[in-house]
Amino acid sequence: MLQNKNTLVIPLLNAITILFLTSCQKDTSKADLKDALTFYASFDQGVNADFALGDKQMYTIPNRKARDSAQVGLHKPDISIAKGKGRYGDGLLFTERSKGNIYYPSKNNITYNATDWSGAVSFWLKLDPATDLKPGYCDPIQITDVSYNDASIWVDFTKENPRDFRLGVIGDRAVWNPNPEGPDNENPIFNEKLVAVKNPPFGKDVWTHILINYSHLNTQNGEASLYMNGKLKGTRSNITTPFTWDLELSNIYIGLGYIGLMDELSVFNRVLTNEEILILYGLENGVHSVLNQ
Repeated sequence: MLQNKNTLVIPLLNAITILFLTSCQKDTSKADLKDALTFYASFDQGVNADFALGDKQMYTIPNRKARDSAQVGLHKPDISIAKGKGRYGDGLLFTERSKGNIYYPSKNNITYNATDWSGAVSFWLKLDPATDLKPGYCDPIQITDVSYNDASIWVDFTKENPRDFRLGVIGDRAVWNPNPEGPDNENPIFNEKLVAVKNPPFGKDVWTHILINYSHLNTQNGEASLYMNGKLKGTRSNITTPFTWDLELSNIYIGLGYIGLMDELSVFNRVLTNEEILILYGLENGVHSVLNQ
């Protein structure tokens, strides 16, 4: 039986329109991610960032109190670039728990705001926490001008097996713990401020994507959320404690006590939508795909 031409042409045009709109939507989402990007380290060309609104260089210090002893570059023998072993291309490999820290400066790479602060941090990890990590707390990333317990954003693994994976968005210590007794990381007030994930989806042979969203810090409506492999794992709302920084002293510390691989460290100047988080999780060539928009 002969078909009317319109019965063939109209569905074809509709299909082309859907493909075009889908393509535009994806490109628009990537363009939006690019506009929000403030820092990106792929570790494919060494340890310095591929893109940064602030200082691109990595620094190494023997300890946090020895800021005047900071050296440009990577100067810890237990950390190296692992050729071809990253989530995309090369990755950063941590092999021992040792003294000293590596970091990127926060200034301009983190869009800190003293009155209304929002942003997002993204990266990939590959490890088996039960067999790779040494005893003790481990912070793959920690962003602060002082420490984990004072105006800080971080994720960590708890100190013993089976290890939880936790998000900490902790305000000024003088406000949340004005009369400290004992170690802060054992304080119930401190632990109530954490988002904890039991049985987190890590594995020796798999990469796990981590996304931290934080919004409206330094207001009465602060919020922070943890996503793993594109899925929301927990949210902390009603964060009212202030986050007071000396921006010149604030840094993006990576690999504190960490043993495993890390890749694709990215920072954004606003919270990401669920759609954007899934796009970021599913990028074929990593954040390079975003930069090339």
